[in-house]
Amino acid sequence: MMPLKLLRFIILLVFLTNCEDKKSSLKNTEKVVDSTTVEEQEAVVQDTMSDVQQRKHPLLNDKNAMEFFLQYEKENKENKVRLVTKYGNIDILLFDETKFHRANFIFLAKQHYFDSTQFYRVIKDYIIQGGSTDNREVMGKRNDIGKYLLPTDTKRGFHHDRGVISMPSSDIDNPYKLASPYEFFITLRDVYQLDGDYTIFGRVIDGIDVADKIASVKTDDADWPLRNIYIERVEILD
Repeated sequence: MMPLKLLRFIILLVFLTNCEDKKSSLKNTEKVVDSTTVEEQEAVVQDTMSDVQQRKHPLLNDKNAMEFFLQYEKENKENKVRLVTKYGNIDILLFDETKFHRANFIFLAKQHYFDSTQFYRVIKDYIIQGGSTDNREVMGKRNDIGKYLLPTDTKRGFHHDRGVISMPSSDIDNPYKLASPYEFFITLRDVYQLDGDYTIFGRVIDGIDVADKIASVKTDDADWPLRNIYIERVEILD
């Protein structure tokens, strides 16, 4: 039979050994957790730095948009664009007088925002309205560019004659009719009752017959075409 003192010594030795093993295991676990957290944080920082490096413009908002476009219009003087659709092309001259709205349209075209947007409201012999869509990818583009509105610029002597391109106001509570920068409409007849409320920033110089074709398609009760009419892309001509 084993002496009592020896038995107690063996039990104590086993207990201390188990404690050390648990401490060692806990330390190893803590190291793994800490290491994983650091790696994740470094990855987030790297992704953020990558986004900043890839972004060539600030995230636009109501506070910085006007300052941004004031500089942008000085460096980007293009004023002729082409809307490409399956019905044909619509060529547009953008007015230098409405410089912020011209710059905004050129900027969005260079960001390929309009690619795969739609003419989502069409009324025969009245207007076709485009630049929006129910496509999530396009909505993602808006988020990447920013959320902002443009002020109206209605005292340049332009009128809503047939063939002008104008900018609708935002759907939000908007007593000053600030313009929704991602959207536009083209008039298909003289609609002078719109003067003073919406900014005319260009006119169709070729392809008004294409706009007429688009306006003739069948629509639902909300004037949305039963078959989607896409703006395949916007090309900058000059």
